[in-house]
Amino acid sequence: MSYAIIGFGKIGQALAHAFARRNIDVTVASRRPPEALAPQARAIGPMVVARSLRDALEADTIILAVPFWEHREVAKALPNWEGKTIIDAMNTYGVPPEELDGLPSSAFVAKSFTGAKFVKGFNHLVAATLAADPLVEGGHRVVFLSSDDEDAIAPVADLAKQLGFAPVKLGKLDEGGALVHARGRTWGQLIFQDLFKKEQ
Repeated sequence: MSYAIIGFGKIGQALAHAFARRNIDVTVASRRPPEALAPQARAIGPMVVARSLRDALEADTIILAVPFWEHREVAKALPNWEGKTIIDAMNTYGVPPEELDGLPSSAFVAKSFTGAKFVKGFNHLVAATLAADPLVEGGHRVVFLSSDDEDAIAPVADLAKQLGFAPVKLGKLDEGGALVHARGRTWGQLIFQDLFKKEQ
């Protein structure tokens, strides 16, 4: 399984730290050319490699960590996303619900990625917390996952575990997933909740 992070701002870099900590290879890309990202990528760790957007999109699993509306430009890069898993780590605070056709933000974004398996995840923690070691006080920091495709969640949950997190499945995007979505200027109830799951 290959992984890429699209977007190399605070959240993208935080996720890159999580991959580097567990020695998992990950490609990073953004609007900027790869040579502009390379010094920061190398500083995070040798497992983090900056590439062009086109090259990064060859990965099996792609994490979206771009400013919300930029997802449309990413989506245009491939005519079809069959065989890809997209993890939506974006937030939409301040985006009016009517601009999302009344849909949860991830359901709206999913429409642009024809054929992809689509999972909301890794969006509810602030960057500094997401970048920190998820093993805390004998437990694992929780990440919430939701999808309208039940089969899509399992491999993303496995990735979360590899990264040291405890995945918690919330169900469909418009049900449990709504707890981690912003609507207009209101955060979902689970946004910024830094929760832990103790070892069994």
